[in-house]
Amino acid sequence: MHGPASSGWLLVALCAVTGAYCLARMRSGAEGQRSAAGGEALMGFGMAAMAVPAAVFTPPSWAWPVYAAVFGAAGVHALWEARAGAHHLHHLVGAAAMVYMSLVMAGSPAHAHGRGGSGVPLLTGALLLYFAGYVLLTGVRLVPVAAVAGGGGPAGWGDRPELARACRLSMGIAMVAMLLTL
Repeated sequence: MHGPASSGWLLVALCAVTGAYCLARMRSGAEGQRSAAGGEALMGFGMAAMAVPAAVFTPPSWAWPVYAAVFGAAGVHALWEARAGAHHLHHLVGAAAMVYMSLVMAGSPAHAHGRGGSGVPLLTGALLLYFAGYVLLTGVRLVPVAAVAGGGGPAGWGDRPELARACRLSMGIAMVAMLLTL
């Protein structure tokens, strides 16, 4: 999260662009699509804010508990939405990972950021395994969708499933990078 400046800025850009696209997806005609896009936009912008290199901006000590509270609320919302569909459980895991990273950053001295080893190794490893598996699975699922995307009528930017999957894939990759630098 606060590693080398160049990779930090790339992570900020990836997450911010993903968050912006998710905001555009919120204009979709499908209710489920809008709800998921809102949570993903929050996640994208939150990850972008957490990835800003420490050499440029070190958040005040009160910011980390605020991040934890915001993503804790997002996790409760995802748990509530999971009643309607199991796909919301991924949002729950993502929110839990953000809460975990916020709490680790809150408890770490400022000079330790970016050196690794700040979190609970077993929990960090489990989250890394989950998100690495998610990235691989989403990448595999993206290939067939892109091959048949031209078959239907013209879809708006917010209603294209291959772009939504690419958005989720980028956030998964960003989550792996953030967990590696924790």
